[in-house]
Amino acid sequence: MPRENKFAKRVREGERDRHRDEQKKVVVVRDAQPTVDDQLTRLEDDIRKLKVEFDIYFNGAARRPPYDTKNRVETILKRLADERNLSYAQRYRYNSLVARYVSLRDLWRRNVQDREEGRGARAAALARLAAADEERRVARSQRATLVCSDARADVAAVRELYDALVEAKRSCGETAEDIPFAQFHRMIAARTEALKERLGCERVRYSVYLEDGRVSFKAKAER
Repeated sequence: MPRENKFAKRVREGERDRHRDEQKKVVVVRDAQPTVDDQLTRLEDDIRKLKVEFDIYFNGAARRPPYDTKNRVETILKRLADERNLSYAQRYRYNSLVARYVSLRDLWRRNVQDREEGRGARAAALARLAAADEERRVARSQRATLVCSDARADVAAVRELYDALVEAKRSCGETAEDIPFAQFHRMIAARTEALKERLGCERVRYSVYLEDGRVSFKAKAER
């Protein structure tokens, strides 16, 4: 009988130790980190939301400026500024969003100052018109370029140009995937050779930029 009690005691101790070890195990589940494209999309959405919230504030429907949303936008901007692995298209998209935000931020700052100094609704309306003009100016200033001598061989550079064109179209609400990359590559290669022969140049400069809310895609000789 004492031997059986000793055996049972060892079993209980083993079960207790095993249970204690299981309790010590901590399973850490890490949330999947958002991709750069996810962060850029979130940034674009937040800038759009911030503009709406400032419009609501300047129209008198909100008591205080939307500084929480503003801080969130600036946090994402700083995080992406430290990202060293942005592709050409991602860098183009990021710079466009930064330029848009900076122009809007400066106008909001002036508008808030006017409001605090009692200049009233007229100043707010003028500031909104100025914001629209500034957005159009910033859009026109964003440009992606590629200087190409042999488009057939320089696939990576043509791909970057294609990505910039797709991103510019998306930013304007245009269909972005109407031309597959393979077809675009063949078109650029053929156009490059034709322009080199017709214009007597060795290289061709391609440009993608926004003008009056639409995408412009142009080519010219590079002497």
